[in-house]
This record gives sequence, structure tokens and C-alpha cells, in this order.
Amino acid sequence: MLNSFDELYALSMLVVERHYLRTRGGSFTENFYGLKRDKALRGEIPRASIAAPHIVRETLKLSSSDVWKNLAVLVGVPYLKRKLDESYEINAPRALLGSAYTRMPQNPTLKDRFGHYYRWFLTHMYPSVNAAYCFAILAFNLGYLFDRIKYHHPLMWLIGTRLRRMTGADLQAIEALSKMKPKPKSGNRPGWQSFFSPSAIASNALSSLSLLLPMSIFALKFLEWWYQSDFAKQLSRKATENIQLPPPVVSGVEKKSRSMEEKGLGNEDSDEGTPGPETDVDENVTAEAAPVAISSMLPIYVVSCPKDTSLCPICRDDIVTPTACQTGIVYCYTCIHRWVEGTHAKQERFMEKRGRTWESGMGRCAVTGKRVLGGTEGLRRIMI
Repeated sequence: MLNSFDELYALSMLVVERHYLRTRGGSFTENFYGLKRDKALRGEIPRASIAAPHIVRETLKLSSSDVWKNLAVLVGVPYLKRKLDESYEINAPRALLGSAYTRMPQNPTLKDRFGHYYRWFLTHMYPSVNAAYCFAILAFNLGYLFDRIKYHHPLMWLIGTRLRRMTGADLQAIEALSKMKPKPKSGNRPGWQSFFSPSAIASNALSSLSLLLPMSIFALKFLEWWYQSDFAKQLSRKATENIQLPPPVVSGVEKKSRSMEEKGLGNEDSDEGTPGPETDVDENVTAEAAPVAISSMLPIYVVSCPKDTSLCPICRDDIVTPTACQTGIVYCYTCIHRWVEGTHAKQERFMEKRGRTWESGMGRCAVTGKRVLGGTEGLRRIMI
């Protein structure tokens, strides 16, 4: 089905356009804008159009042959041009490779001959034909814009059809046609069978497209406005304000930290005692309070953020050369640079006692434990 999408689309458009040309006198899009197609006359008849609009409408209405001519212009020519454009784009690189790839094979069959001449036409003739066609459309558009000619397209001139606005007589005829009940076949009573006949259902379905198009456009524009407006954001924000998400539960970390404390960290109390001049409260962080790395399931060494925002969270002194991390926390440049590299003295001192039971915080924010994208390249100095 995907390989025949163009054919299926052209067939569906043929059905839709034929219905609207027969019942509304114009294509599906033209009917939406209140336009119609009429037979072209050599001169204008304004007096007859005012005195007898219904007679003029019936005289200029498209006949069955005119409908098929307009279908060829609306569906056939665009389909043919689309196929030629696709074939030209496929054949153009092949033509650049030289005559070895474009010559006719030995003992060619009818299919080989047709393919060879078709590719020759695409290479040598189609660009000029396509350019002439586009220039003709441009010339007709300009002439129609400045009221020099009666046709806006060269193909409309070839089939003798003009594009006009609908009049009151056209609207009355369309309304009368929509109210007209289908005639029953001879020998059958008019009833629900005639209403639910395949022809009546198909006609009603095709006529309803003129209502579905503006409704779908309105729905699309409404959805665009809804997702781009602040009103939708405020509603979603209010809906999530009262939702309290529970903290993530990581199994195994608490047991692992307890067993490690019993095995290897039981003698820390005698070694540490009271904190010395090189130790602070951040080095006594517990595994339960620390964030956990998803990849290794180990607690991450982090420091607490001081109450005084003018102090660096790592060295606890005044910030020198303020540098912002991607989490929004500001540090000294040397402190956060060494921390992200994993070479800060506080990290080394902490990891000497814990070994491989903790992550040092290398490549992460020192306060939140969030990974810093780009490493030290993700740090930004603040110019004050």
C-alpha cells in the first residue's frame, strides 16, 4: 500500500473532486472558498446574469465532458508531474556517471527501449518542458492578476473553463439539491432502503467533507493555541501542585552500608575520635543521607550547602572567582574544577577511609550529586 500511495491518493481525490464538480460546480477547495467553474464565453453578459441568473447558471454549468476535462487538470496533471519529478531526481545522478550507464543494452527488449528513451527524455527534454510550464503558469497568473486575461492557469485556457464566484442562484441550487430525496427504483416503495442505499450514503459522506474541513482546521488551531498558551501551563501546574510524590526507594543500599560499616569501618571511631583541623561535618556523612548513583548503586559523597550564600560549599570560605555549575550552585573556580576532576583534597581524604564503598563525586555537582554534562567544560565563570 505504501508503494502505491500516490495512486491511492489520486484515486481518492478523483472520487471527491468528481462529486464536487457535479454537485457544486467546483473542486473541493474552491467550494470551500465560495468559487465555482463555468464554461468560458467570448464576452461578458452582465445584463443576462442580473435578469435571469438561473438560466445563465444552467447554460454555463459544466457538462459531463467538461467535468472529466477538469478532473484531468485537477488530478491527472498533478499526478503526472509528481511522477516525472520523482523520476528526474532518480535519473539525474545516473546521467552524471557517463554514457556507460545511459547507453542502450545489447539486444534490447521493448521494455529496455522504452526505459532508455524515457530516461533520455528526462535528461534532455524534461527540464525545458518543466521550465516552460512553470513560466506559462507565472505569465497567466500575472495576466489574471492585472485583469488582462480571463484565465488564471494555462490548462484552464486549454479546456475553456473559467473560475468565478458563486452567486445566489448557485447557492439556491445547492440547497435544493441537498434537500432533494433520492428517487426509488421502479416497483419499490420509497422508504429507509432508499435512504440507506450505497449511492445515498456515499453522496452524504462526500458532501459532509465541506463541514469536516473547517471543523478540523478549527480543532487544529485550538490545539496549537492550547499547547502554546500560558493558560494550559497554569492548569497543568495547579493539577500537579497537590500531588506529593514519594521519594525513590533503592533496595540494597542500606544493607550494603551497614555490612560495610560492620566489616571495614568498625575501627573508625578509635581513629577519628573528635574531628581535627582538617575534618569537618561533611566528611561524616552517612550512606542513608547521601544520594545513590544509579549505575553503581553506591552512595555519592556530597557536601552540604552553607546558610551563607557568599561562602563556597566546598572550602567554606569566601567565593573566589565565582563559577556556576549546571545545577545553579556557585563555587570557587578552583574548588569545583578540582571536585569535578576528582582531585580535591577533601575527596581524597574522604575516599582514603571508605575505599570502593562510596563514589567520590567525580564528574558531579558537589552539593546535589547530579552529573555535570561535559565535565569541567560544563562549568561557567560568572563575571561580576
